[in-house]
Amino acid sequence: MASLTFLGATGTVTGSRFLLQVGEKKVLVDCGLFQGPKKNRMRNWDPFPESPADIDAVALTHAHIDHIGYFPRFCKDGFQGRVYCTHATADLAKILLRDTAHLQEEDAHWANRKRVTKHDPALPLFTVEDAENSLTRFSPVHYGEIVRLDADLRMKFRDAGHILGSSLVDIKRTEDKVSHKILFCGDLGRPARSILRDPVQVYNIDYLLLESTYGNRLHEEESVYDELAAVIRRSVERGGVMVIPSFSVGRTQNLLYILRGLEERGKIPVLPIYMDSPMALNATAVYERRIASQNLTCRTETIMGKKIFHPQNLHLCESKRKSKAINEVTGGAIIISASGMVTGGRILHHMQMRLPHENNTILFIGYQAEGTRGRAILEGRESVKIFGEEVPIRAHIENIPGMSCHADYNEILAWLMAFNRPPKRTFIVHGEPEASNALAERIRQKYNWHVTVPEHGEKVLLDF
Repeated sequence: MASLTFLGATGTVTGSRFLLQVGEKKVLVDCGLFQGPKKNRMRNWDPFPESPADIDAVALTHAHIDHIGYFPRFCKDGFQGRVYCTHATADLAKILLRDTAHLQEEDAHWANRKRVTKHDPALPLFTVEDAENSLTRFSPVHYGEIVRLDADLRMKFRDAGHILGSSLVDIKRTEDKVSHKILFCGDLGRPARSILRDPVQVYNIDYLLLESTYGNRLHEEESVYDELAAVIRRSVERGGVMVIPSFSVGRTQNLLYILRGLEERGKIPVLPIYMDSPMALNATAVYERRIASQNLTCRTETIMGKKIFHPQNLHLCESKRKSKAINEVTGGAIIISASGMVTGGRILHHMQMRLPHENNTILFIGYQAEGTRGRAILEGRESVKIFGEEVPIRAHIENIPGMSCHADYNEILAWLMAFNRPPKRTFIVHGEPEASNALAERIRQKYNWHVTVPEHGEKVLLDF
């Protein structure tokens, strides 16, 4: 008998953590940070329900912080095992965990200096040193490579098509020639993306954990290339600056690729494009090194000598000096900066400066979680608080949800259609309640599967 405990990503998109126990073996799939509303973020400070020292292994579906960001704290609190993921995920995790640790330290320092904390002193959730120590636990593997957890239990990683290195984690137990399989989707990508391969099709699944970020929404059918080109042309006509909050890993690289393509086709003028995110710069370097992990179109263009992530007039802003210099730009430019939900980072400075002016454009190209500044701006608020001050929102607000790397509900249903048999149980996770419940009901109606939406902390027994 086995059990599965839902320790995150239930009732919310973030905080991915799922504990699988098979016999005496305990495997944690994902070790993410909770993000969004304060009530979610405070969960990061709760003691982990199981002693980290008792967990045998960790598997990471991909490198986004809501899937890996708790791992340094998990190691600090006693985890001594190995963490398994793809090579690209390990490369990206090194960048993201170091950066997250640095932000944790900066936030604690700011809270102590401004005396805006109930704690004396305020401490980071984990430090840069903790992050560096956690990186020694990584044991990256290739897609399809077998990881032996014990004599009867094996694990494989399969391409999820979400970001570079993203995986479906496939864990199978075989005993007396009888096999049972559980699949952890992490985040499921979309078909026919600009850079990535399609999500792999899987078979013979007994238990399925399925994301539902877009479980109640469809991406628009209009071409992302055409939609983005139209938004950029409107911005140029207004004479202002376009600011694009973008996730450093995945979304930024996809955006750069599309912008280069639009320039080549003459769909947009060649504009100064400022990439102002040190993390995005480092992540782009990983994407450039791992072209072989991308789709055939990207590989072909690279062989032809194209720098696929470099629009013609791209400015890389590594230093704070270069970042501040962007403030002097008055029109006809694009600023790409992180974070994608406007929760922190250099994007805050650009939003503070550009939001109050009606000739500017703010373009959202990704999911904005509940409780984030990005969601508040998209919902039409008149102002948003940045650095303790209310900043008026007068800029034009645009949204292209079709650039999301999450499958919508039709794309999820299409992927499920190719299963050779229904899972015994399907668990809907990684979604706000409305999205999770909507997707669950659609799967029940379409396929008559046994589908549930688990609660936080819920433990279920598996015939595994």
